[in-house]
Amino acid sequence: MTKALSIRSITAHYGTTKVLEDLSLDVGEGELVSLLGASGCGKTTTLRLVAGFLQPSSGTITLGGKDLTRLPAYQRDIGLVFQNYALFPHMSVADNVGFGLKQRGIGGAERSRRVMAMLERVGLAPLADRLPGALSGGQKQRVALARALVIEPPLLMFDEPLSNLDAKLRIDMRVEIRQLQRANGTTSVYVTHDQEEAFSISDRVAIMHAGRIMQLDTPEVLYQRPANAFVARFVGFENLVAMKVVARDGANVTAEADGGVQLTLSLDQFGNIPDRFVLACRADGLMVTDNQQAEGIPATLGLRTYLGRAYQYQCETAAGPLVANGPLNRVLESGTTAKLVPVPEQCTILAPEGAA
Repeated sequence: MTKALSIRSITAHYGTTKVLEDLSLDVGEGELVSLLGASGCGKTTTLRLVAGFLQPSSGTITLGGKDLTRLPAYQRDIGLVFQNYALFPHMSVADNVGFGLKQRGIGGAERSRRVMAMLERVGLAPLADRLPGALSGGQKQRVALARALVIEPPLLMFDEPLSNLDAKLRIDMRVEIRQLQRANGTTSVYVTHDQEEAFSISDRVAIMHAGRIMQLDTPEVLYQRPANAFVARFVGFENLVAMKVVARDGANVTAEADGGVQLTLSLDQFGNIPDRFVLACRADGLMVTDNQQAEGIPATLGLRTYLGRAYQYQCETAAGPLVANGPLNRVLESGTTAKLVPVPEQCTILAPEGAA
């Protein structure tokens, strides 16, 4: 991967409050990387540092080998797409899109050609003379995207660009953004708090918390193999059971959780299992059965919810409350004694919380 953007050991403060700590990130040429996390995690601060709106306390930022760290924002040549569109209300669609080209000294004929070509690409050519006030939210966002792309920036940055749109339009727009980004091959950083949005649009996703990147990987790896308990919870692993190995027998280990709950796990199915670990899975990763001979976690079933593809049960166990799914062809009542059988391909083994 050829690096386009390189952030190295960035630390940043707002007053005396540290919001980023020793953060490093590389984005490859033509890659779209999303920064994903809750409010206050540092994702927007990272964007503002790269854009030049904030200065880091320490560390460096380079783009295409050029050091941006102390360069003013207007000299960075970065395309920006904002949540609130940031369109000039007194300018037509065409003039808004062409504004950056005009600032760069590109003459009228060439500017008009590039503006119209970009408006064609985003499906807004018939609206070139319209003012922003006469546009829908989706159309305004297309204008903002066209304005950012038409200058052919080495880096395009998105700051929660779809949060003002309704649910269906958000889905349509994220598909359009991804198609345009791929067609242009523009290196991009996308900031969002929406997991589905980030996973659907990105080559890689950086999940952030408290000013740090907790895991940076493809959406598939993040969803199936989180690196730690924080990421596991973030991507929907409801069940995290702390366990310790009490016996090893060839390819099998016997592990114990709180309350004396024991499971025999196969190394062939679960991979390496350290002496202390967390067994992590979603509800799909624990199969509910009333077969008392099954190898699983003893449970008493509580509330049952119909999901369409399965019944989901709130379960009480000696290891704590768990959520598990059972088949549609076998309805079990609240209070039933059952076993929760781990499904290896739906489970992952994590280091204990707090481990280095």
